[in-house]
Amino acid sequence: MVQGKTIVVKVGSSLLANEERLTPRWAFMHNLLEDLARLRESGAKVILCSSGSVALGMNMIGQRPETAGLRDKQAAAACGMPLLLNAYKQVAHEYSFEIAQVLVTLRDLEDRKRFLNTKNTVDRLLDANIMPIINENDTITTEEIRVGDNDRLSAKIAQMLQADELIILTQVDGLFDKDPSEPDARLVEEVTDVSPYLAVTEGVSSLGSGGMLTKIQAAHMAQNAGCETRIAHGEYEHPVTSILNNERRHTKIFANERPESAWANWLSDRLQMAGSIVVNETTAEAFKSGRRNIGREDVLSIHGPYVKGDVIHIYGESGDELARGLTNFSSDETMALARNPTLSAMQLLGYKTLGTLITDKNMVVLDDRHLTWDLPSDEVMTEVATDVST
Repeated sequence: MVQGKTIVVKVGSSLLANEERLTPRWAFMHNLLEDLARLRESGAKVILCSSGSVALGMNMIGQRPETAGLRDKQAAAACGMPLLLNAYKQVAHEYSFEIAQVLVTLRDLEDRKRFLNTKNTVDRLLDANIMPIINENDTITTEEIRVGDNDRLSAKIAQMLQADELIILTQVDGLFDKDPSEPDARLVEEVTDVSPYLAVTEGVSSLGSGGMLTKIQAAHMAQNAGCETRIAHGEYEHPVTSILNNERRHTKIFANERPESAWANWLSDRLQMAGSIVVNETTAEAFKSGRRNIGREDVLSIHGPYVKGDVIHIYGESGDELARGLTNFSSDETMALARNPTLSAMQLLGYKTLGTLITDKNMVVLDDRHLTWDLPSDEVMTEVATDVST
């Protein structure tokens, strides 16, 4: 059933760390790794996305998760990571397989070259029959430059490896049609379109950084890549195989029947907004017929700063998000080009270039399968047109 499949499994801090003592939950780790060993023996490639380092390091720095600040969490991650990996290594050896740690940052996933470098590393580990354990490098990340949750990180890994299954283990049975604490809340067993459920998926655990909202966002990212997502309670004797064998209740989010290419997925599924532009109505109307180049004459306003090679969001004057694309210029260069339409790019920038801001080959026009982002507020947008009256 699983032979030849690539399976990404995500577990959160609340399953790995005792909430009061902030120590490893050894029984859960044994159950989990025994089950993953069974999958590996059946011919599956297994990747584990694991939280837990911050929670396990709190005791060493004398803090609690509820009151810890950013510096506390960074220090706790540095203390907790060796504890977490040592625990995984001890248990994995009992089931006769090797593990390796892969720490990533936001830029490793949002920058194309670094994204591919990360993919090559993970592929090499899988080729060597070593199970990668992937986590965000919380020691060096800040609020401005972090993924922020391992749900969406696991979805990016699933996209990266073109995985067949994404399993998200949590402390509830899956997605409910309303707050699961309400007596009439019902488990949603199968989902094709995640959009209707975004409004009811709020709440964050005290130990973790994500709630059901980020899990639904992760499922959406995975389904566009042709990957099926299952969300289930982690406290079970065989936490993963029991889901794959449909032995217990959980939520299954189906893969899109027409998945996008790996390139299109990387362009369209952003973890953070690097920047954005607003284009005129003529350009916005042209997007209805498909992709097109964007030139300096098309831009009305810019939200930066961003650099060459960033993926930026493209909006119409109405505020609707139209597309996302890889920019050929920084925000400063874009503004210089847009405000000086009569001067050549060579005169303005000092190097030879055609001056096309975004080419159609490096762009994805958004449709119903994509979750759009709100246009940044007017306060952070800079208009191209300037008031020349004195």
